[in-house]
Amino acid sequence: MKKLLLFPLLVFHTVIFAQKIDSIYFNLYTDSLKKGTYNYINVEGKLANGSIRPLDSTQLSFISSYSKFSGNSLWIPFETNEEKINITVILKNNPNKVIYKTIYIKKKKEDSQLKTVDEILADPPKTKSKKRH
Repeated sequence: MKKLLLFPLLVFHTVIFAQKIDSIYFNLYTDSLKKGTYNYINVEGKLANGSIRPLDSTQLSFISSYSKFSGNSLWIPFETNEEKINITVILKNNPNKVIYKTIYIKKKKEDSQLKTVDEILADPPKTKSKKRH
């Protein structure tokens, strides 16, 4: 009997004291999107108490001018000729909270390879010589 009364009280307490999202904004990890990969679009919400929380596709609707979202991630195909993508994010429980962002697609190919351990060890570090006065 006590368990039956405790559960509704717990749910009621959670609903009453749940924080509302005051604003949403982008907090991107990069300045451009990469072709041939999923690009994570990080959106955060500022709560009424001032704390900041990451938000996901359960709380947000994502729309893009090109390609499709899977959760918070936008797939950009290798063969695209697009230069930029317009992204719209809408807070599901308050559609008046909308943000927009134009993000450019990276043009430079990532052909460069990192040095191997042997190459790093074989190349002596460059040191600056101190000038005597």
